[in-house]
Amino acid sequence: MFISKAWAQAAGGGGGAGAGIQQFLPFLLIIVVFYFLLIRPQQAKAKRHKELIKNLRRGDRVVTQGGILGTVSKVINDGEVQVELAEGVRVRILRNAVTEVLAKTEPVAAKEGDESAANDDAANDAPPPETKPAPPQGIAGLLSRFLGGK
Repeated sequence: MFISKAWAQAAGGGGGAGAGIQQFLPFLLIIVVFYFLLIRPQQAKAKRHKELIKNLRRGDRVVTQGGILGTVSKVINDGEVQVELAEGVRVRILRNAVTEVLAKTEPVAAKEGDESAANDDAANDAPPPETKPAPPQGIAGLLSRFLGGK
């Protein structure tokens, strides 16, 4: 007689499908919060870095992962660039080691003759253009994107 009452209490009293959704809702909320606060900003940062690496060109002022400042003196291939750290001091680094571009240079205008010679030999004496500030990170960046700021 007492056993049947114990089994009836353990069954949950007829909550049905609604009880399952209520138990799953906190996990779903956690997943959504992780996506908007961690995963999505990290994907955007990776996309910006990939674009930055793709657009490296001769004359750009860069910062490496080790914190070394230099100027790109030559783009060797898709994976490497030559960076001039001081006058006459040049090192080859991987493109992925560049973390930030401090100053972008304008593309060198090609002469009527040889395009590759114009790109290698032309000197750019104009001051580098001003860079726009980085977008806000974290909660401030998230709020500004959702509220319409850029």
